[in-house]
Amino acid sequence: MAGQLKNPKKQFQLNPNWAQLREQLKSNGFKKPSEASETETPNSILGKRKNRSSDDSGDARPNPLIPTSSDSSVTDVIAMDCEMVGVSSNKSALGRVTLVNKWGNVIYDEFVRPVERVVDFRTNISGIRPQHLKKAKDFRIVQKEVAELIKGRILVGHALRNDFKALLLNHPKQDIRDTSEFQHFLREGRSRALRHLATEVLGVEIQNGEHCPIEDARAAMMLYLKRRKEWEKSAKDFVRLKEKQKKRKPKKKTGVLRRPASE
Repeated sequence: MAGQLKNPKKQFQLNPNWAQLREQLKSNGFKKPSEASETETPNSILGKRKNRSSDDSGDARPNPLIPTSSDSSVTDVIAMDCEMVGVSSNKSALGRVTLVNKWGNVIYDEFVRPVERVVDFRTNISGIRPQHLKKAKDFRIVQKEVAELIKGRILVGHALRNDFKALLLNHPKQDIRDTSEFQHFLREGRSRALRHLATEVLGVEIQNGEHCPIEDARAAMMLYLKRRKEWEKSAKDFVRLKEKQKKRKPKKKTGVLRRPASE
């Protein structure tokens, strides 16, 4: 009796008529729900997931700001972005500077301790907090390190004049690629915000809340790479024009004849 209770299925005898009917249903493509769930459910669920993922993959676009290479070397083209804090006299001072290479990998990222006392961290935009500047590098050290990194290289960024002002640095005009001044990015002759250019040209949203200098530098670099061919051509034309202007000889001043004073 105990054996019968343990294996009740072995004692069950299927009615021959029912067995014949089931075989006919199977031959016509019909299956019992229990059999369908046992044989088809795993495959059907996986199949549906695969279909969904393939459908979604067409809609989901890869983020262009994610580096496609792990190379963190210093390349011939570098993008820079700076974040500012407020100091006394309602002035701005450098609070953080970031440099990325042409693949978007970070090659320099430092918080900076301004020379003057910080009165406003501007956290809602800069993302800088008091604890970030407690062990930050001295301004003069950062200034020197950045100058060495960008020397002799093409520098990309947005509104770089503000970054140069904060760093107290200059850079050759022919080596600057400023996305706020490039003619193809202007609208009716006026510059546009970096976030607007990123949305329209790259299809990515940035600066939603606190700014990330890494993200902003990558966006500027991607914008440059999108138009690199035209940009470099216009840069070469600019250099040629300057060289021609230097070679031009200054025109001789013609003397003005003066009438002798009447006696």
